[in-house]
Amino acid sequence: MRPATAASCAGRGNLVANPCRYGERMIAIAPPEIEDKRRRFPGSFSVAVLASVLLVFLASIGLAMGLFLLSANDIDRSGLDTQTQRVAHALAIQLQQLPREQSSVTIWDDAVRAIADGDNGWLDSNIGSWMYEYFQHDISLIYTKGAIAPALAWDEGSQVELSALADDYPPLRPLVEELRMLASRGYADTPPQISDFVDLPTGPALVSLTPVVTDSGRLAVRAGDEPVLVSIVNLDLDYELRLIDKYLVDAGRFTTEPPTNHEANLPVTNRAGRIVTFFQWEAYRPGELMLRSTAPALVGVILLVSGMLTVLLIGLWRSSRALEGRRNEAERLANQDALTGLPNRLSFEAQFQRALDAPRRSSLGLLMLDLDRFKQVNDTLGHQAGDTLIRSMAFRLSALLRPGEVIGRLGGDEFALMARRRRTELQALATEIIESVRLPFRLEGTDAFVGVSIGVVVLEADETDQLDIMRRADIALYEAKASGRNRAVFYDGAMDERVQGRHRIEAELREALASTDQLWVAYQPLFRADSSRPVGAEALVRWKHPRLGQVPPAEFIGVAETSGLIEALGEYVLRETCRMGARWPGRSFAVNVSAAQFRHPGFGAHVLDVLHDAGMQAQDLELEITESILLDEQAAVVENLRTLHLANVRLAIDDFGTGYSSLNYLRRYPVDRIKIDRSFVAQVADIGSSRPIVEAMVRLTDALGIEVTAEGVETREQFERLREMGCTTFQGYLFGAPLRAEELERLWAPSGVAQVA
Repeated sequence: MRPATAASCAGRGNLVANPCRYGERMIAIAPPEIEDKRRRFPGSFSVAVLASVLLVFLASIGLAMGLFLLSANDIDRSGLDTQTQRVAHALAIQLQQLPREQSSVTIWDDAVRAIADGDNGWLDSNIGSWMYEYFQHDISLIYTKGAIAPALAWDEGSQVELSALADDYPPLRPLVEELRMLASRGYADTPPQISDFVDLPTGPALVSLTPVVTDSGRLAVRAGDEPVLVSIVNLDLDYELRLIDKYLVDAGRFTTEPPTNHEANLPVTNRAGRIVTFFQWEAYRPGELMLRSTAPALVGVILLVSGMLTVLLIGLWRSSRALEGRRNEAERLANQDALTGLPNRLSFEAQFQRALDAPRRSSLGLLMLDLDRFKQVNDTLGHQAGDTLIRSMAFRLSALLRPGEVIGRLGGDEFALMARRRRTELQALATEIIESVRLPFRLEGTDAFVGVSIGVVVLEADETDQLDIMRRADIALYEAKASGRNRAVFYDGAMDERVQGRHRIEAELREALASTDQLWVAYQPLFRADSSRPVGAEALVRWKHPRLGQVPPAEFIGVAETSGLIEALGEYVLRETCRMGARWPGRSFAVNVSAAQFRHPGFGAHVLDVLHDAGMQAQDLELEITESILLDEQAAVVENLRTLHLANVRLAIDDFGTGYSSLNYLRRYPVDRIKIDRSFVAQVADIGSSRPIVEAMVRLTDALGIEVTAEGVETREQFERLREMGCTTFQGYLFGAPLRAEELERLWAPSGVAQVA
């Protein structure tokens, strides 16, 4: 697809684009919403309606006036509801915002130390002054462990004697005790917080309580004993002005006085439902203004029949237009995706079914699209950037459609496209989509790059089963993702067989895990360059099915990962290996661990329990993980790494060099061994190829004190080259195939000797 220019973007698909320059190209970025064409409201009434209206109007002028007044009252009430909701929304945001503002100082090792050491100078600058000057917190209080009264207090950024605020903090005591109770129950990442409206002796206020905790985890404070920071924002004139300026609410005030006839009010309640104060403002009454402005016309209507009829018809027309508008808006919301303006799943499926049911139809195809790497955009740039990306994606796709073709957003980052084209044209369209999505998206001031996987179904002339067609498109989409992503795959019947095969493998694997006679563990020996006996082994799961025979790991490991069975499979291998390791202390046994296992809270402690049950020494166990696990900074992953390291369980990175290979995580985490992937080892004997890469890996790990193992060594020449480079340990068929437990034990027996081929 050629890059769109600013002029061409503005005209394609009847969409208005905001051109954004990238290098020498112009990329069309979608506007915040893709507007749909509005329906025209009816502008005239039938003769029967006119006659009926005239009859009713002539029969009762009073009834007409009553209806008009009722309509004005409804408008006033609707306007007041909108104003009230705006104020309520602003106050709700403030309740959420205050704890976030506190977190800038409460999740901080320095703050914990300063409170413990009584460093008032540091606290004045970094808490008292900071919270007032930057966030306009009027009063800040610090409660130390177990205290029912604050230890330090600041008023408008300046530290004050506690006696000056003696009347303010007693109402806060129940909130402090409640927060301590919540904190004592423990928490993972985010400590508990309480924010509420409180009636203080000085007047109503917005209060937030947050414990002061460590950000590194190195400062041990028992849950519930943390210092507590209390921020108080008085609901005074300054706060009212800030509220009005920031959220554009109507000018008002916080008061306990009853409102006048022209004032509206919103009761401000605390979490217990008790009214703390009222927010009052001068109510905007559009209905009343309308009555005042139309009073002369109403008098004229009463005097002149023709004038009365005209005014009545205008009123009826307005009412009809408003009713039709609400109905059309409800229909639009029910059938349109709110983020992109495209048809939603319900609307797309209805339009697709109409196309299938058409008595005569041209060539028709269905494309299922799913963005690649969309989760990374959400995780790194935030959900707002993700929403912008989805809108931009919708805009680019819409610009590629022909008249009569439909695109819908099914949910998340998944789209569906109904195109009236032949197979070759569908292939060209899919290529055009991939090229369009390949161009960068400008998000939050940076360029984001994603891809798209596409599943395509070409419909036969007599096909009408929508569910089956969409199922086949989903299968083709799965194949596109499984075969490398960022590509289009056309459905064929063999895909159904593969899907059924995966389902069969999953069912059989569940049965195998429940039995005790199908799965077994093989051990790939690990040799040192100067040893004729294996110094350890890597545990590899094997499956011998009573009907299917030996099932290759390549066929069932992937199924286990996608079906959630990998944890049970990994548990089986871990326990079998630990029993083996207990019989041969001093030998190293390696077990592959999946990302799902490592992200499970308590996995590290569970490994130690398995070691204890089997009687195996912790230093003899080596867990092999992929590089991607070290990039995952979830609390559970970090805690598991810490637990295993403290227990002397060794950590190895499998298939090193095929992932991110970051020097940073080799320095940050307790890595004991890297295993050079067999794809590099296979070429190491050739001049050029991967030899410089392997040499660089060996030098790097040697400098960091990390052992190196070469996987997949199959020839003597590979072995010699790797040994010259400095590799210390080796695996591969040159030294032997994976062995059963009893075969490996015979090698370790006094008479067992293995020679390098």
